[in-house]
Amino acid sequence: MKVYLDKKKQTMFENNKNRETDLIKENQLLFQFSKVINSDVEINQDELRVLSLFSGCGGMDLGFEGGFSVLKASINERETPYFIDKKLENGFIKLKKTRFKTVFANDILKDARNAWISYFSQRGHSEDIFHHDSIVDLVKMHRNGINLFPENVDIVTGGFPCQDFSVAGKRKGLNSHKNHKGEMVNDKTASVETRGQLYMWMKEVIEITQPKIFVAENVKGLVNLNNVKEIIQNDFSSVNKNGYIVLNPKVLHSADYGVPQSRERVIFIGIKKSALTKSALKELEKDVISSQYSPYPNPTHSYTTEGNELKHFVQLKDVFNHLEEPENTIDLSQKFYSKAKFMGKHCQGQTEVKLSRISPTIRSEHHGNIEFRRLSKENGGQNEIELNNGLKERRLTVRECALIQTFPPDFHFVIENKNGRKGSFMLSPSQAYKIIGNAVPPLLAYNIAKRIEGIWDLYFKK
Repeated sequence: MKVYLDKKKQTMFENNKNRETDLIKENQLLFQFSKVINSDVEINQDELRVLSLFSGCGGMDLGFEGGFSVLKASINERETPYFIDKKLENGFIKLKKTRFKTVFANDILKDARNAWISYFSQRGHSEDIFHHDSIVDLVKMHRNGINLFPENVDIVTGGFPCQDFSVAGKRKGLNSHKNHKGEMVNDKTASVETRGQLYMWMKEVIEITQPKIFVAENVKGLVNLNNVKEIIQNDFSSVNKNGYIVLNPKVLHSADYGVPQSRERVIFIGIKKSALTKSALKELEKDVISSQYSPYPNPTHSYTTEGNELKHFVQLKDVFNHLEEPENTIDLSQKFYSKAKFMGKHCQGQTEVKLSRISPTIRSEHHGNIEFRRLSKENGGQNEIELNNGLKERRLTVRECALIQTFPPDFHFVIENKNGRKGSFMLSPSQAYKIIGNAVPPLLAYNIAKRIEGIWDLYFKK
């Protein structure tokens, strides 16, 4: 069915005048298929079904499912021992799996899809659950009777496009002039199909699927951009005629949760009123919610916060400690790195990461914007021990960026094209940098997921 849809949609998109007509013609053929697919799903009563939007390469999805490896230093054994499944070699541990299972994912980037399928297929997921379509097109198909969204969804997650709200970008916000496929549009008037307003289509998916909870993620810059935060919060609250409580969004710093990186994200959480117990509804409607009922996770590490119970923030030397140099490894994601030359410290990405600190934000740009693992002495490098041992100036590798984001070592980001010409890639190093930089750190998502999992039975009627 998926292959059939992709072939038909390619034709539809080449002919905009007949697009809606073609969708309607497909309706009769596909509606029965979708009914059969949805009706054949056996639902585990202990399983919580996740519909993932703007999935990218799967940072949020992996975090919500758990069962992946992270550095031991990234876990506070005293405060969150229930995170740990078992200890592994090289200073890693495996996290316990959660009750969440991804049943739908989507993204418009082919490279993100390739990375997602490469990893999640090893976890037992069918590649058919990943839809390489824009959220706008998915919703329009649903309106025309093609039921692509799964039934019995418990939670919807989505990191709606953030470039338009980012401090690093042009901060167009809601007035973006890129469309839902990331293409520039000639019309100077922003619409609900432009990138800055794609959260409205996430809202429509929430209206369609009726999850008990939704989690939306974006950059911190959103909260400082006019009244965008309030607009988005109010729009989400209006789902199903004010059917959801949308809590005041909270900015979480990744380093406070064991991620060795300076990355702040604003998290919106909405809860379906009619699914809540009376006591939970009463508590969540208060201006100040008690810690017992708050769905936001408590920090585990001390970076922006302090506390005797908190563990020291994760240092980059812990991340790099077990890695071989690119010329000595068989891991393609560690072998490749940007060869862009040093351009002077007045330019972005021309600094050397500090081994005793956390990393700067891993950005979605690549080549000249990727920080240096080490600089030469001539260019101001401070890592004298490594330089004296003959290690050369270079930028961070793809693997190093992925580990800083807390993706596990067995997640392949550089993938050879074994059916193509020699030296070609199904997922190239430059594209790998981009999708890694766009991702939600899996460990941050895991902290959110474990908190929501922990209060699930407190919130909802059985």
